[in-house]
Amino acid sequence: MEGEPTLRLRIFNLNCWAIRYLSKRRQQRVRLIGDTLRQEGFDLVLLQEVWSEQDYSELKVKLAGCYPFSHYFRSGVIGSGLCVFSRFPILDMLLYQYSLNGYPYMLQHGDWFCGKSVGLGLGGFAGSRAGVRAPLLSLSLQLHAEYCRDKDAYLPHRLVQAWELAQFIRHTSKAADVVLLGGDLNMHPEDVGIRLLRGWTGLQDAFAEAMHFEGCKNGCTLVPDNCFTDKSELLPFPLGIRIDYILYKAISSFTVKCEELKTTTGRAPGVDIPFSDHEAVMATLHIQRQGQPAGATLGTADPALADVVTEARAEVGAGLRAARRQRYSSGRMAVLALLLLLLQAAAALATLAGLGAEQPFPKLSFCLLAFLALGVLVLATGLHLFHTMEVKMLHGTEDQMWMVLRALQERP
Repeated sequence: MEGEPTLRLRIFNLNCWAIRYLSKRRQQRVRLIGDTLRQEGFDLVLLQEVWSEQDYSELKVKLAGCYPFSHYFRSGVIGSGLCVFSRFPILDMLLYQYSLNGYPYMLQHGDWFCGKSVGLGLGGFAGSRAGVRAPLLSLSLQLHAEYCRDKDAYLPHRLVQAWELAQFIRHTSKAADVVLLGGDLNMHPEDVGIRLLRGWTGLQDAFAEAMHFEGCKNGCTLVPDNCFTDKSELLPFPLGIRIDYILYKAISSFTVKCEELKTTTGRAPGVDIPFSDHEAVMATLHIQRQGQPAGATLGTADPALADVVTEARAEVGAGLRAARRQRYSSGRMAVLALLLLLLQAAAALATLAGLGAEQPFPKLSFCLLAFLALGVLVLATGLHLFHTMEVKMLHGTEDQMWMVLRALQERP
């Protein structure tokens, strides 16, 4: 409604790439991020890949004057890497860890050990005029990395994460007037996962909706000009790729418009390095109260949404079949290892009882073979159990998508 007070919200989102002992010039970059945030005075800061709690503690101390409210989300073996800084009170916090997050034996990737999650903060954002307040649901998150676009073995897991994220938003946004999501989604804008997330939740992309944009071409956040970026991964994309997002929507009697969106463009001001291997995303949103409640628009019966759910379900189904094959292979390996152990045990008992010929192998070789078989049995059993859980999660997500798809098709 014209004449209603407008709230102005400035958001900063960045994947900090702050891995202790591995990330280049980590401590210097974390200090640089803290100095910049203190100078710029954003309203809300969403950070990912702050893997060291010491780095978070240093940022918290440095930013206490301008961001009195903050939270670090802990999960997994080395943590979620997610943290939030806010100028306004944080009333409630919640962490949801995705049910699927890669494979524990893919040590070179390490996503499984990180405990990829979505961190939710419910707070109140007040404007300068009395009586203007919007309960704000803010989410900081990161999804599983892609690593290889041509042979993306993690696509089913990332789709499960996107689906769980969409369901999480649907069920937690009822207490808020405005939903704000920022993070590294590890998906291109046209990928099925991002289309599924936006279509099922009604979230708007700040880059697509911004009235003014300034930064890297096409809003890219992984660019070849960044000195920390792996150039070989961007060979198919000479301009870079956009995988970091700020998404938003109004739930009740508010409207949200993106006035401006910016990205950093390589080196930070006054220094010879960028903040991270990702570019930061900064949005300025205008939040205005309407005369009448807008009502939720989640899960609209849209033919395009039905097509997206169908496509996502097909990919999850392909992942389910692959997981079943892996479960079968690991189970067969465990059975063979168990049979070998039983044969060795029978041969050893027969030799001790004097019922058979002398043991065909030297004792040392016999023991080494037994330990090898035992190791294979333990490993194969662990893999079988892991892939059994993977099958259950993929099957459950496929069933949920089928139910949603049937409801969308039956709805007029």
